[in-house]
Amino acid sequence: MGLIENTAISLGKSVLNRAVRYAESAVAKEAALHLGIQRDQTFITDELEMMQGFLMTAHDDRDNHNRVVKIWVKQVRDVAYDVEDCLQDFAVRVMVRRSWWRIPRKLLHRRRVAKKMKELRAKVEDVSQRNLRYHLIKGSGSKPISTEEQSVAIASATKSDIDEVRRQNDKAKLALLRLISKKDDGLKVIAVSGKNTVGLVETSVVKRAYEDPRIHKKFECCAWIRLLQPFNLTKFLQSIVRQFYVNYLQQAKQREKNPTDAQVLRRMGMMNEVDLANEFKRYINEKSYLIVLDDLHTIEEWGRIKTCFPQSKKGSRIIVLAEQVEVASLCVGTENVAPEHKQLFPDLHAFYEKSFQDGADPVETGTSSNTSSIYSNNSMDRKSFIVSKESEPIGREREKTEILEMITNGDSQHLEVLSVWGMGGLGKTTLIRDVYESQELNGMFEKCAFVTVMRPFNLDKLIGSIARQFGENNVKDMYRYPEGSKYLIVLDDLSSTTEWDDIKQHLPETGTANRIIITTREEDIAKHCSKRHKNIYNLQRLVRKNAHDLFTQKAFGKDIKLDEQYPELVEQAELILKKCDGLPLAIVHIGRFLASQQITALEWRKLNEHISAELEMNPNLGSIMTVLNTSFDALPYYLKPCFLYTSIFPEDREVSRRRLVRRWIAEGYSREVRGRSAEEVAENYFAELISRSMLLPSQQSMHSRKGTVACQVHDLIREISISKSIEENLVFTLEEGCSLNRRATVRHLAISSNWKGGQREFESMVDLSRVRSLTVFGEWKPFFISDKMRLLRVLDLEGTPGLADHHLQHIGKLLHLKYLSIRGCDDIYHLPDSLGNLRQLETLDVRDTRILKLPTSIIKLQMLNYLRLGRKSTDESVSYEELVDDLSNSMSKDMLCLLRIYCAACCAPRRFSYPENYEAPIRRDRYGDTDTGIRDTAISRNNNTAIR
Repeated sequence: MGLIENTAISLGKSVLNRAVRYAESAVAKEAALHLGIQRDQTFITDELEMMQGFLMTAHDDRDNHNRVVKIWVKQVRDVAYDVEDCLQDFAVRVMVRRSWWRIPRKLLHRRRVAKKMKELRAKVEDVSQRNLRYHLIKGSGSKPISTEEQSVAIASATKSDIDEVRRQNDKAKLALLRLISKKDDGLKVIAVSGKNTVGLVETSVVKRAYEDPRIHKKFECCAWIRLLQPFNLTKFLQSIVRQFYVNYLQQAKQREKNPTDAQVLRRMGMMNEVDLANEFKRYINEKSYLIVLDDLHTIEEWGRIKTCFPQSKKGSRIIVLAEQVEVASLCVGTENVAPEHKQLFPDLHAFYEKSFQDGADPVETGTSSNTSSIYSNNSMDRKSFIVSKESEPIGREREKTEILEMITNGDSQHLEVLSVWGMGGLGKTTLIRDVYESQELNGMFEKCAFVTVMRPFNLDKLIGSIARQFGENNVKDMYRYPEGSKYLIVLDDLSSTTEWDDIKQHLPETGTANRIIITTREEDIAKHCSKRHKNIYNLQRLVRKNAHDLFTQKAFGKDIKLDEQYPELVEQAELILKKCDGLPLAIVHIGRFLASQQITALEWRKLNEHISAELEMNPNLGSIMTVLNTSFDALPYYLKPCFLYTSIFPEDREVSRRRLVRRWIAEGYSREVRGRSAEEVAENYFAELISRSMLLPSQQSMHSRKGTVACQVHDLIREISISKSIEENLVFTLEEGCSLNRRATVRHLAISSNWKGGQREFESMVDLSRVRSLTVFGEWKPFFISDKMRLLRVLDLEGTPGLADHHLQHIGKLLHLKYLSIRGCDDIYHLPDSLGNLRQLETLDVRDTRILKLPTSIIKLQMLNYLRLGRKSTDESVSYEELVDDLSNSMSKDMLCLLRIYCAACCAPRRFSYPENYEAPIRRDRYGDTDTGIRDTAISRNNNTAIR
């Protein structure tokens, strides 16, 4: 599996791909030829393709996800937006200006275009050269960046960014020094997970803390050991001894040292394995020491290492550096107690024993939190996995019973693969672990293993872990089983079909009733692993009663009747449960947090009013978003903008599939690929987001034979989309209380129903010239459509109260418009003739309006391929024949009336009305003529014949 890609790079790639695609299109080339800017257009296209390659490299290069690269990626994204906007604007306006009487204006326009292209070319060249100059991404230059060049690159970032990173780095170092210097005589382990990927300093936080002179004065012996693979205990101990000896010689020059230490260390360097281990334990038992173990890969390695360090009362410290948070957390404390957790830096976390933190200085209290339930794929030393209290599977009795029945089903005496899938935070791991350790399975299988598929994926380590849990010393012995023996293997958190294909080839093959259980977040992976539908289990959110019981147990430590004992908390509890929406992870952590607060309605109300900030800033709730963010981070780059786009819609709003799909197409998120239409591709994107549980089927879809007709976003998942969209200047919502420090450059603008601002505030908050979509959810105000919105592609006014005919009079100025919806606007009776100017329009939705007639200018819309019209209900007192006569007599010269056999417009009888989801598909023949699919019912005023 590839590395998880950060949001900036994903959106940068998505925008850049669209810009390159359009720059290379026939339309762009024709416009460039017409305007005489072919050389500039070709140069820009070539530069964008180079940037495309650099971003692909950035995805593969783990070390380049630092602040400087992210700044450059955002610059690439912005310049790609500008290129796409400019080229499309040139092309659209060229199409409009092709008339002989416009020749004088055309010359002036060409001068403006030439000037704009030179500015654009300079901007593209500057951004491209910035990467080449500073070698921000490996593979973009011939030599690695030097320290001096790195400092120049840093200078391209703002000084405030640099100062902030340095301040955070110093703060992280100080926090680690305080942990090391705690007044505790026992041997303590501090495990650090992640790496300092910021890139603005040369040394990591841990290295700087280790090299601090105050630390070396505190300990008699110090060593920094880089763990090598495969792990060799003798070489490991010899490496520590050598560093102890070198440090001894250096310190002997500065202060008086015991000469016998040197003799002991030299003698240990020549001992065999057994003698060395014994002598090493004796020696360090009498010393205070600080040892850093760099790059620990598995818990098995730690199991062998920790036996060399007996408990002592010298105040010694061991710092373990492990990239995987699961491995780091398992190195600390006892198997029954979850460690404390402190975030040192955005990508750096420290784990330590709770008792170690109890004596914290006042400055440190309140900065740590219980780590969430973590499991290791290497559990030879811990038969029982570490489970913090919040992970108990409360309210899952039915699900546990059903999964046990799937495992114990006697119908099959062959290998069965069971897949449990669902969104992150549902408690899949917790439930399956509970099943794995249940009494019902006790003695049913001779061999058992529970492994978590780690990131990055390592097949050898995973298979090795299974072998060790089977009780074998090497993998080869795992395949030698007596006839009739059975095994149970749990593969937790599988994230790709490729991983499964690699793993299954190395699993033991026997002819008995073996069982493999897969947990995954994606339906497609579950279907790939389990070929039989009956072996696939979709874990759902908790029903309301179970969610309520889980919440009260975590908030109060016991089952209570909230309405009887704390009636003043009922309203706030309901709001919290609505936000959690049946997600156990959120219910547990919020409940535990409230348990540590005063039990008052005021405290609970504060949490509800500031839930978004609390989820982001409160360390006790941070793990909720960490888990949910993993689902977002795992999305391929082409799905991330599609998902972030959903933040446009209000909380709890069900959005129709067609509405989303047509809008994605208008935004350029999907395109025709290998014979598949843009709509088919967008439909697949929608299905994939549903499969990954990033979008949830609406209740209406649950009972629909048409599949998922509408969706909604879980409230907490929506918090992620809002946060990421704001961070990337993608979506901005005008709502009550919103504010910006500066005029925002955003691509998608949504206006909430509670925003009451005026025109001055509207135009001052957002740069309207960059807005690509406008969605209105509140009452219409005339200034919402502005002449400054030159690049608007999507105008979605569905259900907007107060919108009238005259508000759309000048809509023909929005030359880039591809999607127009006035669906459900009951005061709209006519569309203006200027509609014919919208040559790029692809989707027109006028369903549930008063419109009976469309202007004849609609025939100019050569790009229109999706037309929605009709009403849900009708007047049963009017006959179909009367309706046709009335309409034929009332039609004006320049209007067409669209009717359908057996279905008329808004005032036809119900039995003749448009179906609820009627669409008039627009087809084109090879001459480019349009066919609405209802030509035999389109009536002309003059002859009542079908109009093609």
